[in-house]
Amino acid sequence: MTIDHVSAVTAPLYLEPTGRKHSLELLWGDRVEVLKESGDRVEVRARGRETFGWVDKASLGGQPLLEIYFIDVEQGDGILVKTPNGRHLMVDGGQRRGRQGTGKNAADFIDWKFFEDYAEDRIVIDAMVASHCDSDHYGGLTDLLEVDASNELDCEDVRVKALYHAGVGWWEGEKGATLGPYAPVDGENFFTQLVGDRGEVAAALEPGADPALTGEWSDFLRAAVSARWTDNHPTTIKRLSNADGYVPGFEPGTAGEPEIKVLAPVKFEAEGKPAVRRYSATDSKNTNGNSLLLALRFGACRVLLTGDLNRLSQEALLSDYSGRREEFLCDVGKACHHGAQDVSFAFLEAMSPAVTVFSSGDNEGYDHPRPSIIAASAISGYQQMRGDELISPLIFSTELARSVKIDQVDGTRRVAGLVYGLVNVRTDGRRILCATRDEKTLGWRIDETQSRF
Repeated sequence: MTIDHVSAVTAPLYLEPTGRKHSLELLWGDRVEVLKESGDRVEVRARGRETFGWVDKASLGGQPLLEIYFIDVEQGDGILVKTPNGRHLMVDGGQRRGRQGTGKNAADFIDWKFFEDYAEDRIVIDAMVASHCDSDHYGGLTDLLEVDASNELDCEDVRVKALYHAGVGWWEGEKGATLGPYAPVDGENFFTQLVGDRGEVAAALEPGADPALTGEWSDFLRAAVSARWTDNHPTTIKRLSNADGYVPGFEPGTAGEPEIKVLAPVKFEAEGKPAVRRYSATDSKNTNGNSLLLALRFGACRVLLTGDLNRLSQEALLSDYSGRREEFLCDVGKACHHGAQDVSFAFLEAMSPAVTVFSSGDNEGYDHPRPSIIAASAISGYQQMRGDELISPLIFSTELARSVKIDQVDGTRRVAGLVYGLVNVRTDGRRILCATRDEKTLGWRIDETQSRF
């Protein structure tokens, strides 16, 4: 078996070695298994265990790319990163299935990717990241880790090398769940009881533990403690902050691989303990504000993954990185907090992305993304023109990319199919391709730009 990759922007998967009928369109960088040749076409397996077809030889001869999938998880975040060397990083996963209107979250996309696309029976995640402790971000990760608890996945096993989190978590308190104690330092308050590494997490899950983790957050971390890597070694669990520099395993210097820098939360010290800012008396302001902020860099391309950062945390970061705000500049930026209005325009200007992706749901009551934030993202984005044609900024939304097919049966209109709002970003380190499904043809709508760095 020979492995090849698509070099064309799109390549039809033809049904026969001659003719124009095709079943689907492959994308730049797609991996194919070459089976045999016939004239100007090659028979391949692609995008499914039993998905076979013919591709023009001229469309092959490409290279593996950095692939980033912004997954439609309704109200929440779910991101899969596949590196050119075949490693996988998962950032968030949406709510648990039972809370999803579709009954699906990022776990189901990951399952499809490994079981169908790769024809594997085991899901292997090199790094799993919970950007913060809100359930619309980590719930789908729990579903993936608890593969034995349901029959929802086709893959029989899930292996995770390491789980990374932001430190702020949910603890048992006298009046219910709490984010824990905090202490004042130089006029600011800082959380001092942070979720730590594997040993500390396991201890806080023991019966009678004090302090004790609680709620769905404890269910998620319990599943992580039970997880294993491919060598059966327990999954590493680690709190990340800017003090770590980079996500372990994604440091600079690995040939052909991205580096992922940790920009936030910013680590402080209070009462002799590691600490992070307490931004507000409102819990949600603090969970969102202490999201992990990850800067992914591959070649000249820069991607910023922002979790649910809000205005208070963004203003603090602008101060913390005074004189170094170029750290926030990016080609592709995930919009903070699904397009909520609680955003600093100065922070958007510091990001200045050519491409902004909103992860938002169409059956929620938050009205995300807000019109003013869509507008702010446009006017703060990096502008590129080709004559009278606007190349960037580009704005994508998982909600807007989703659609339904309506059929009419016996005079009754009904939903006959669903196009999930996946936003697919691919790059070789310079060229950046953004693809969403065309609801009419089920092919791809393609936008391209170039890194400016």
